[in-house]
Amino acid sequence: MIEAAMIWNEPNNKSHWDPEIDPDWSRFAEMAILAGKAIAAVDPTLPRVLGGISPIDPTFIANLAGRGVLDHVDVVAVHGFPLDWNLWSIHDWPSKIDEIRTVTSLPIWVSEVGVSTFGAEEVQVFGVNRTAELLVGKAPRIHWYSLYDLPRAWPATTRHKEAEGSSYYRHFDMGLLREDGTPKLALEHFARHTPALGLCQWFHYQDHRLDEAVAWMKRLGVTYLRTGLSWADSFRPDALGWFDRQMEALTDFDVTVTFCFTPEHLGLAPHHTSAPRDPGAFADFCAAMIERYAAHRAPPRPVLTACPA
Repeated sequence: MIEAAMIWNEPNNKSHWDPEIDPDWSRFAEMAILAGKAIAAVDPTLPRVLGGISPIDPTFIANLAGRGVLDHVDVVAVHGFPLDWNLWSIHDWPSKIDEIRTVTSLPIWVSEVGVSTFGAEEVQVFGVNRTAELLVGKAPRIHWYSLYDLPRAWPATTRHKEAEGSSYYRHFDMGLLREDGTPKLALEHFARHTPALGLCQWFHYQDHRLDEAVAWMKRLGVTYLRTGLSWADSFRPDALGWFDRQMEALTDFDVTVTFCFTPEHLGLAPHHTSAPRDPGAFADFCAAMIERYAAHRAPPRPVLTACPA
């Protein structure tokens, strides 16, 4: 079932929102407020999550609070990758969450956390276990990123691609499973921490891994998942057919569905990171997806404001 609706992904990260077009996030704030209102109008019981921020920055949350965004969401979310990209230690996770608690009373979810095997698989083993030690009981939702490595033939969603050096190539090694579906060393360690740990797994348009991913998640004891429905993909041929297949396959999990990515023809610039010309168009997409996949289903569980026992 649909557990929550997330509005965008990493809006304070230039790989997902263009700061040259919207340097003070006023356009993002307008879009997020409209999306929050639209989701609530269709399903007022469904928790709305502000897209996980990366980097973890309390000044960004304070900015959005000042613009009224937090009045239209029920949860804020953070992303952290201290062993790969962030300039802080993995041991700082509790204090990073506490930084956000100083600027909002809303529940805080960790909607992406992960460790690549770029240098060694043993690093990911340490990362899974230490992350669980630090975050289970601290955050009510912890989505490990990810189940699968990103296939080498697919591009990673970053602005400067290979020019980023090893930072770019780490994107391809975040999975607990290799591209060919074989397990890495950390897989069995991850399974020891389910169902307290969930997963974040993005599925590309017509992703061939969907059914196998569902089987793996059930085998691992995963009960909750974060994934996405791309606004840009909604303009592809048979997009609704693919969305229907994806959401039906995930029906046995508590799914946080993320809405993001601007269609090129609707952006102020022709790029998925651009603010849209009409922020209401994104809100319309969110409302349509909630109507199709979440509204009128079984009553949802209350938004998690405390960690599961």
